[in-house]
Amino acid sequence: MSGNGKEIPADAETRIANLEIRLSHQDRTVEELNETIIRQWHEIDVLKRKLGLLQERMESVERDNSKPAGHEPPPPHY
Repeated sequence: MSGNGKEIPADAETRIANLEIRLSHQDRTVEELNETIIRQWHEIDVLKRKLGLLQERMESVERDNSKPAGHEPPPPHY
């Protein structure tokens, strides 16, 4: 019997119970997917920061290598 005093057929109650079970499983799945997405975004943020630092280091190395080499003494074997 439902809360409003009307009888619900047994197969309808079974269908409703099955739908509630499916909804519960879907809610859990959505929550798990949400947690996965949050972890991935955090990892993406960390990787973006590391990539930015690597780009800065590469630019620094390229600037240092593009300076004229005239001020360096020749290697000892000359």
